[in-house]
Amino acid sequence: MAENWFSKKRLALTFIIITVLFVCLLFRLSWLQLVQGEELNRMAVEVRSKEEVLEPRRGIIYDRNRVELVGNYPVKSIYANPDIFSVQVKVQAGEDRQVKEKAAKEKVVGQMAAILGADEAELLKIMESGKPFAWIKHRVDYGTCQKLTSLLKENKVKGINFVDGTRRYYPRGTMAAHVLGFVGMDPSARGGLEKSYDSELSGIPGRLLTEIDAGGRELPQARSQYIPPVPGKNLILTLDQTIQYYVERELDKIDEKYKPSRASIIVIDPGSGEILAMGSRPTYDPGRYTSYPQKVWDFNPAVHFNYEPGSTLKMFVAAMALEEGVVTEGQRFYDPGYIVVKDKKIRCWDLAGHKDQSFAEAIQNSCNPVFVEVGLKSGKDMLYKYLRGFGFGQRTGIDLPGEEMGLLIPETQAGEVDTAAMAIGQSVAVTPIQMVTALSALANGGYLVRPHLVRAVEDPETGAVKNVGPQVARQVVSRSTAGQMNRLLQKVVLEGTAKKSYLEGYAVAGKTGTAEIPGQKGYQAGKYVSSYAGFAPAENPRIAVLVLVAEPKGPLYHGGDVAAPVFQILGRDILQYLNVPENPNQPKPKAFQKNEEEPPAPAAGLTRVPNVVGFPLEEARRFLEETGFRPEVSGRQGIVAEQNPAGGSHAKRGSAVSVKTAPFDRSNPPADVLVPDLRGLTIRRAGLLLHGLGLNFSASGSGLAASQLPPPGSRVPRGALVTVEFVPPGK
Repeated sequence: MAENWFSKKRLALTFIIITVLFVCLLFRLSWLQLVQGEELNRMAVEVRSKEEVLEPRRGIIYDRNRVELVGNYPVKSIYANPDIFSVQVKVQAGEDRQVKEKAAKEKVVGQMAAILGADEAELLKIMESGKPFAWIKHRVDYGTCQKLTSLLKENKVKGINFVDGTRRYYPRGTMAAHVLGFVGMDPSARGGLEKSYDSELSGIPGRLLTEIDAGGRELPQARSQYIPPVPGKNLILTLDQTIQYYVERELDKIDEKYKPSRASIIVIDPGSGEILAMGSRPTYDPGRYTSYPQKVWDFNPAVHFNYEPGSTLKMFVAAMALEEGVVTEGQRFYDPGYIVVKDKKIRCWDLAGHKDQSFAEAIQNSCNPVFVEVGLKSGKDMLYKYLRGFGFGQRTGIDLPGEEMGLLIPETQAGEVDTAAMAIGQSVAVTPIQMVTALSALANGGYLVRPHLVRAVEDPETGAVKNVGPQVARQVVSRSTAGQMNRLLQKVVLEGTAKKSYLEGYAVAGKTGTAEIPGQKGYQAGKYVSSYAGFAPAENPRIAVLVLVAEPKGPLYHGGDVAAPVFQILGRDILQYLNVPENPNQPKPKAFQKNEEEPPAPAAGLTRVPNVVGFPLEEARRFLEETGFRPEVSGRQGIVAEQNPAGGSHAKRGSAVSVKTAPFDRSNPPADVLVPDLRGLTIRRAGLLLHGLGLNFSASGSGLAASQLPPPGSRVPRGALVTVEFVPPGK
């Protein structure tokens, strides 16, 4: 009986234990399923899944005529799955498999590092980390990927994979480098519009998720998820490639002639604020930025360089005084060569003084004592109001990163001497973009318009375009005052210090500036910033231009000698390119002096040498002979790369012209083609020449070629269109 009781007790206890265990198991299952189910499922998916990030195509950057300035070319990014990284090895009897596999992995990693130019120790550390995913290198070119693929196949390596992508391509080299910026290898946008519009250009990455087995192989009927990448938006800029070419050409000349510490040229449409061209020196190639010091590609003088403007600031002081009625243009002043302010003698650049003169004449003469007197009469409050009104001491809002604000002495700290100095462009710092923006206000009727570089943002998938229009910040002076300043600045060109900026056939309004460079102990001897700010045609301004040259080397340093002649050449080419009609009755400057860079007229009996650079050798030889010269050829068949005497010079008929050739395969011409000088050719000959170079041809008019676009010497993609205007001989 007792035994029966004990048996029942053990059975009951066993049942209770089983029941408790079952309840615990049920609770645990419920916990895993209901509470932790989602997280555990995610972890399981991670273990058996492989995710590839699909890089979006970065947006293309075009100029205003849809010429591609920045594009993409295909590359691959390489990633590893270190947790399944393996190298197949054959193990002989008595050998330790783990030791042999470890040695094989280290050998392969070393070979990979050599191919990729990576640090071997760092790469080995990644491959031994055991992580499920790690990037090895982004944007690897096709040839390198081929070498790596061969290595992986040869050693039957698992755990190394590739993702298709693109790499930035800058087909114009150094052209507008500081404006465009670049995308680094990391990859991150650095500088320029690449950085400012990175969110629009970069797009949205996609994903490809696939299920894999323990060996990293994709399962035959596995589930996969594909989220396509969204390509970046395209930018259509305000820049014009041809005008930018003119700017780069003149900057190269400045760099060669004056060896400045930096130089900038900005061309703007004064009515809309659209930047037509912006260039600086020193410059760099965005596609090879690592070949240049960081201080070159990280510093855009056009928006980062603070400098004392000197006499160019007098334009805005004059506008203030005329607007507020402080002075009239006919009011008389006397300049003995200096003026004393608080026991400080401020000299005129003409030490003898300009003596008796009107205010209009003082503007032409850029007379310091008169502007000091006008500035003090206007008062500090009014001077600061108008300097800020014209945008000095604040950012213009241009769509480039890191714009500087310039420098105004805090108004509460400015004394009478400071006010006098600011009235002549000293003790104040501006940026080039501030100066050309303020100049535009005088050109467009008194309105300060925000400068901008992007004209439109385009969605490449839908074709939708979001236009960026002009943004007027405020009206600084009245239209009548702006018109009055326009007329006075024209006199500066015709009768004053800016004669070398004169353009035959066009009215020009402008002002020169020559400023000393401040240092820790006052101004630095022999160091100047030479500048010229002007617009044309004055009656209906199409362009406003700033030319700035910092620390020019050599005997010339005045703005009228260094910067104004640059405007003369640049302005003529731009206005002719824009088809702005000339005014044949435009007056010439008094005691007009031709630009020193203008080639002299040919002596009697001399003939202009044609420019045959870029011509196929046979065509160059024929053209030289027809124009009366004897070609002397150095090199085999190809394209003419050099000639002596140079095209455009003058020589006696029958004299020799030496030409050197570069190889050129007509059946497979290069991606970029040098545009030859077509002037003087017939329509048929020009068409045959361009066709042979792989370029398209559009002709207007009849007779002989007189002008062309793109200009001679430009490098354009194969298949680009060259437009040529023909005129009857003798016209």
